[in-house]
Amino acid sequence: MKAGKMVHVISIERATATISPAGTPVTTWAPVATLRAELVEQQAEEFLRNAGDTTVATIVFRTRFLPSLTDEDRVSFDGNAFDIDRIVPIGRRKGLEIRCREISP
Repeated sequence: MKAGKMVHVISIERATATISPAGTPVTTWAPVATLRAELVEQQAEEFLRNAGDTTVATIVFRTRFLPSLTDEDRVSFDGNAFDIDRIVPIGRRKGLEIRCREISP
């Protein structure tokens, strides 16, 4: 992986459960790490899902290895939040390919 290709900044966020003043659980997203990344692929698909049009944006990043990253986390990039679908290791702890998706109505 060449550092010159990592021109984008992404933020890894992890869900944390807190209790609201009313006593109900609230899920908030807290930043875990900020990484430089290479944007490999970006595409949008429109298809019919549950009797409604849905646009699915798929995006793939390559970044340095982060051992604590799981598919329960999410990626924040360019003001949008993306769910992590798949994490593919590159080499032996050299890097990661993070496949994400954003679903918007």
